[in-house]
Amino acid sequence: MTTATNTNAPASDATALTPQGLNSLGFAKAPADTRVVVAMSGGVDSSVVAAMLAEEGYDVIGVTLQLYDHGAALAKSGACCAGIDIHDARRVAEEMGFPHYVLDYENIFKDAVIDEFADSYLGGATPVPCIRCNERVKFKDLLQTARDLDADCMATGHYIQRKQGDNGAELHSAADANRDQSYFLFSTTPEQLDYLRFPLGHLPSKDATRALAAKYGLKVANKPDSQDICFVPNGDYAAVIEKLRPGAAEPGDIVDMDGNVLGSHTGVIHYTIGQRRGLGIGGLADPLYVVKLDVDNKRVVVGPKDALATRVIPVQEINWLGDEPLEAVAERRIGVKVRSTRPPREAILRPTGPTTAEVELLNPEEGVSPGQACVFYALEGSRIFGGGWIAKG
Repeated sequence: MTTATNTNAPASDATALTPQGLNSLGFAKAPADTRVVVAMSGGVDSSVVAAMLAEEGYDVIGVTLQLYDHGAALAKSGACCAGIDIHDARRVAEEMGFPHYVLDYENIFKDAVIDEFADSYLGGATPVPCIRCNERVKFKDLLQTARDLDADCMATGHYIQRKQGDNGAELHSAADANRDQSYFLFSTTPEQLDYLRFPLGHLPSKDATRALAAKYGLKVANKPDSQDICFVPNGDYAAVIEKLRPGAAEPGDIVDMDGNVLGSHTGVIHYTIGQRRGLGIGGLADPLYVVKLDVDNKRVVVGPKDALATRVIPVQEINWLGDEPLEAVAERRIGVKVRSTRPPREAILRPTGPTTAEVELLNPEEGVSPGQACVFYALEGSRIFGGGWIAKG
C-alpha cells in the first residue's frame, strides 16, 4: 500500500518546516530561498495562490499568458486570459509586491490548440481544448519558461492534489469533488508532476478560496468563474469553426440508422453525439438523438436513446501515471470518466499497446464521443492513473 504525503497545503506559518525539514512546497530550504513561478490567469484561484505564497515569504514570480487577440479579449468577459484578466493579474502582483510578466503565446496557442480544435471538429470528433492547452502550452512551454527563470517549481490555481508516494509524485482528485479538475489534467506527465504544485487542491470549497482572497485584500475576491472556452464566445463552437475554416459547414442529410433520409442539415459541425434538440425532425412518436457523425458522407445519423449506449471504448495517446508500466498491466478494474461532469464509473482496463487500451464499462454510458478524454481513477481513494483520448471505434 502506497502512503502518499500531501504537498499541496501551504504551512500555516510562513517560516514553518515539516519534521523532515521541508517547507510547504516540499523543498528542504526556507521559503525565501525557494523561487516559484505562479501561472496567473487573473482569476481568483491563481491570484490566491500567488498571494498566499508571497505572504509565506516565497520568491514569487507571476506569469500571465496572452493566448489570443488582445483587442477581442477586452470586449469579452467570462473567459480566462482576456485583457481584463491580464490587468487583474498585474494588479495582484503590484499589491503583493512580486514581479509579474505577460508572455505573448498567441502563435503557440493557435498552433497547439486552436488549429487542432478546428480540425477535430471537422473530423467528427468533439475535442476538449482546455486539456490540450494544459498539456501543450501551460505545462510545456510555460513550465519550461519557469525552469529558465531558475524556479524550483511552478504553481497553479487548479483544483487537484499532488501527493508524494513511495514511487514519486502522484496525482489525486481535489478534496472538493464539486471543484475537482482532474479530468482536464490527466495528461500531466510524471516529469511535469515532479515540478508542479497545486496549493488549492486540499481546500474544502470555493468559498474557502474566496475567503482567502478577502483575507489578502484582493479585489478579485468576488470575481465570477470563467465559463466558456476562452476562444469560443458563448459556447458557439460552429461559429468559431466557420471563422477558422471558411466553407467548412457543408449541407447534407440527416438519416436514421438504416440510412433513410429524415431531413437535412447545414453542416455536421453543428451537431454533437447525444444531441436531441435542434434536429428539425418532427412528427415522430419517439425522440431521436445524434448517434454518429459521418463526416465523409456529410451525414448526421440519428437513432433511439438506447443506440447511444457504449460498453467498449478504444483509448489512445494514453498518459499512464501508475507505479508500473502500462504494458505490465494485464487487466485492472478502475473508475473512468468519459465526461468532465460525470462521476467515475467502474470499468475494466485492458492495455493493447504502450499508449493504447480497451476500456470495458461495467454499465454502458450514453453519449461517448471520439475526441473526448477517458480518465482513469482508483476505485478506492483519490488517486488518478492518467487517461487517454477516445478513438473512433
